[in-house]
Amino acid sequence: MLRKIKTSVVAALCCTVVGAGVAGCDGDAMENWDPLAPATRTADAAPISGTEKIEVAGRSVNVSCSGDPEKGRPVIVLMHGAGDGLDKLAAVQTTLSKQNRVCSYDRLGAGASDQPDGPQDFAGTGKILTGVLDRVAGDAPVVLAGHSLGGLIAARYAPDHQDRVKGLVLMDATPPTMLADISESIPESAKGPAAELRAQNLAVFQGQNPEKLVITDGEVRSAGDIPVEVIQHGKPYLEALPEYGPRLEKAWSAGQRRWLALSSHSKLSTAAKSGHYIYVDQPEVAVQAIERVTAQAAR
Repeated sequence: MLRKIKTSVVAALCCTVVGAGVAGCDGDAMENWDPLAPATRTADAAPISGTEKIEVAGRSVNVSCSGDPEKGRPVIVLMHGAGDGLDKLAAVQTTLSKQNRVCSYDRLGAGASDQPDGPQDFAGTGKILTGVLDRVAGDAPVVLAGHSLGGLIAARYAPDHQDRVKGLVLMDATPPTMLADISESIPESAKGPAAELRAQNLAVFQGQNPEKLVITDGEVRSAGDIPVEVIQHGKPYLEALPEYGPRLEKAWSAGQRRWLALSSHSKLSTAAKSGHYIYVDQPEVAVQAIERVTAQAAR
């Protein structure tokens, strides 16, 4: 039972490495394009097709791009959750790239990108994201679509980069006050699996994670009136933790509502049949939200 709780709840809180396999990332869904195929290019300025290592701030960052750019239409950038990499988003990227220019990347410490030199903060991850956007989008507007920790990073980034971020889709994004939520939902006096879960998550938020990212709480700042869609899970899997699970579910749901303050043009919806991995459990929900926001951002 403890192992099951760790797998479902800890991973859901975006704080540990999740399982290696994710359904829906291979087979017929990939069709004729392989986002993980080595890219071929003749010049640094050439558009990326497939995967390619680029240099950002002296570090090697693994990037994947597909689809044809359309003048005036934003480039979609997919952002993975903690413990994942761009490969987990391959099927969604394939679908979206039929009508859009879509890119994804491994953050430092994830996937095939370099390891960070030391602890990272949101400013550092933001600098890497800026370098990636410079390479894959240039002066074109972008829509950031982030899952879990990737959603949190996207939401922290957008308010300071309103000149280029023209839309956001947050798929069960880590709430803005998750550290406090965990501390309050699972008291220090907790015993057994709950105590272990609390300790694990607090340690991870302090930087004991593959990305060495120190995850701090913060207020939700406005990114203007850009279109924002927040999608929360519908299956209450956090309740798997005896006694404290309902508190975690309530805190998570409240956190999703807080993200609505990002924009005066925001919307919250629930993926009724989904656990934490909305883009795997109900890929059509994720794809439709991203396409809606991209269309609105292009106007």
